[in-house]
Amino acid sequence: MADTNFDVIVVGGGPGGYVTAIRAAQLGMKTACVEREHLGGICLNWGCIPTKALLRSSEIGHLLNHAGDYGFSVGNVSFDIKKVVERSRKVANQLSNGVKHLLKKNKVEVFDGHGRLNGSGKLKVEKDGKPLADLAAKHIILATGARARALPGLEPDGKLVWTYKEAMVPPTMPKSLLVVGSGAIGIEFASFYRTLGAEVTVVEVLDRVLPVEDAEISAFAKKAFEKQGMKIFTSATVKALKNGADNVTVTVEAGGKSQDITVDRVILAIGIVGNVENLGLEGTKVKVDKTHVVVDGYGATGEPGVYAIGDLAGPPWLAHKASHEGVVCVEKIAGLNDVHPLDVRNVPGCTYCLPQVASVGLTEQAAKDKGYQVKVGKFPFIGNGKAIALGEPEGLVKTVFDAKTGELLGAHMIGAEVTELIQGYTIAKTMETTEAELMHTIFPHPTLSEMMHEAVLAAYGREIHI
Repeated sequence: MADTNFDVIVVGGGPGGYVTAIRAAQLGMKTACVEREHLGGICLNWGCIPTKALLRSSEIGHLLNHAGDYGFSVGNVSFDIKKVVERSRKVANQLSNGVKHLLKKNKVEVFDGHGRLNGSGKLKVEKDGKPLADLAAKHIILATGARARALPGLEPDGKLVWTYKEAMVPPTMPKSLLVVGSGAIGIEFASFYRTLGAEVTVVEVLDRVLPVEDAEISAFAKKAFEKQGMKIFTSATVKALKNGADNVTVTVEAGGKSQDITVDRVILAIGIVGNVENLGLEGTKVKVDKTHVVVDGYGATGEPGVYAIGDLAGPPWLAHKASHEGVVCVEKIAGLNDVHPLDVRNVPGCTYCLPQVASVGLTEQAAKDKGYQVKVGKFPFIGNGKAIALGEPEGLVKTVFDAKTGELLGAHMIGAEVTELIQGYTIAKTMETTEAELMHTIFPHPTLSEMMHEAVLAAYGREIHI
């Protein structure tokens, strides 16, 4: 086995790992990236990107089914699920190859194998259980991500009971599904399959869907999903799964009553667990809490020279958080003076269901719980000319301000293209903008972004168009 010395070794080539490796190389550090499966990680290959390709297909199907609203006459609309999946996989493969090119361009050496700590400043790389290389570096950054959580009695079998992975590549289109969990992953799959015509049931253990979102946005989403024909059970638990020949009978308990629901397939979306196994953490000062590595604001662990970023380092479990966290980590290692620790309050969250949901910062209730006196502004899509022209009049923009200082504490949106719009509020939060700057900002007309302006004005009783 060859001994190879680097300044930085990144273990994991996902959106956290490969971005971290590239930034380290840009800063003049000799860098290696160790990836055991696919460059781009789960996000690019089996998550963020291919799911958006699937959702784009369902969105087109939705528009075709409503073509008459726009003056078009379209015959019977049908789709080929194999071609829908094929397009999604092509998109993922194209971008995975793009990551490979970027790493090569930045002179990052890639090792195709599994990396494990092997003493201070050392990493052993294995391929198919066989030694591949012994690497050494002063700084080793763990970016191994996470995987779907399984609970006793709710284990996936890959055929009738799916994780996100099987749900992305269905061999045939199921007529009915039950989704366990209504976070971003669960709701995106529920939305995709429902929009393509499947009967969809969602079971959520908490008291509302999309539970991390503002309560008002969650309530709006639930009504929209139910209007589309989804069946939603909140404050409910799945007690048992009984597999049949080609279906699953699910026992759901809600409100003290149990009922059996038989569906073609079940999708489990009940959270994730960090990939902390077989990393050589034993005997180190790295602390693991609930399957996630404990780090400071710059990704440093309790073990000198060992760092962790992304899903491995805990919530929020988002690709863009992982990328930013990795950049912060290597810039701190490089000794840059203007490095700031990650502020999770400025990390936006997006759910690409129909309608889309996006948010950043504190919800109204969370702000109140922290002791803030708040001013809240709301503006509906129905008051926006562009939304009506698009045929997308259902939605809401909500802002939460500190009544004393005018600080923007949070912004919450549901409706068409809000996953693109949220960045405006994210920039505002990062710049510590108050209501005054936002009120004096000129928003172009006619755009959906005008609702962002109106929602700020509304917090101070100055809204114009409603």
